Amino acid sequence: MPQLPAPAYPAEVLARLEADAKEVIARYPGSRSALLPLLHLVQSEEGYVSRTGMAFCAEQLGLTTAEVTAVATFYSMYRRRPSGDYQVGVCTNTLCAVMGGDAIFDRLKEHLGVGNDETTEDGKVTLEHIECNAACDFAPVVMVNWEFFDNQTPESATQLVDDLIAGRTVEPTRGAPLCSYKDTARILAGFPDERPGAVEATGGAGPASLIGLKLAKGEVTAPARVVSPRGEAPSDEPQKGAEHLSSHDAPQETSASDPDHPAGPAAEEGE
Repeated sequence: MPQLPAPAYPAEVLARLEADAKEVIARYPGSRSALLPLLHLVQSEEGYVSRTGMAFCAEQLGLTTAEVTAVATFYSMYRRRPSGDYQVGVCTNTLCAVMGGDAIFDRLKEHLGVGNDETTEDGKVTLEHIECNAACDFAPVVMVNWEFFDNQTPESATQLVDDLIAGRTVEPTRGAPLCSYKDTARILAGFPDERPGAVEATGGAGPASLIGLKLAKGEVTAPARVVSPRGEAPSDEPQKGAEHLSSHDAPQETSASDPDHPAGPAAEEGE
């Protein structure tokens, strides 16, 4: 059955959102480019992107609701139904899964009594599995409102959600202090995080993320590892070229790069 038109925001809410939307749109040379932050803006109002929010975005940008809906349903960061104060995402992609992500997700589903993309009855926690948190070097990883909780176990993740529900202070492994999902959405819309010290606390990459860069720069050294052919015992003898960390550090001569030994034209099959 056709749906009735989306209800309008209350007058005071509409006036506030229109002022914020005007500020967001002014950042872009073309208004259409402001759609993603505007979706975050309306999500910060209701905790999800409602039909009312999509109609608001369409009106502000001169788009159809179909065009806005196509974008809102494409990106997983936009919630399509009411969600909890804390969005708890468990990475279940390959590395996190084999390191314990699947076990964490199963434990939290049982502990919270919810399934994937469902919210606890008290409205505190929404649980979902995430394909990748881009933090494989800290696997298994859980995110709460997009802040990192690294190297988790089923026990630590259970304690984490219990603390969130009880209102106890929870500190991410990296990044800014936690705030509500609505506050997170407003920050993602491009408005400053005005909490004292929050910006300074964002920090940078952890040691596990930087070790490869340090190796490449020669800031740290590691013995070269050579995989022996199957059936042969590993050898500690230095291998030719083993002093190089990778072929990128010391490119090997090839027919394409060695002018003294050009490859010549490729032969036809059968010649």
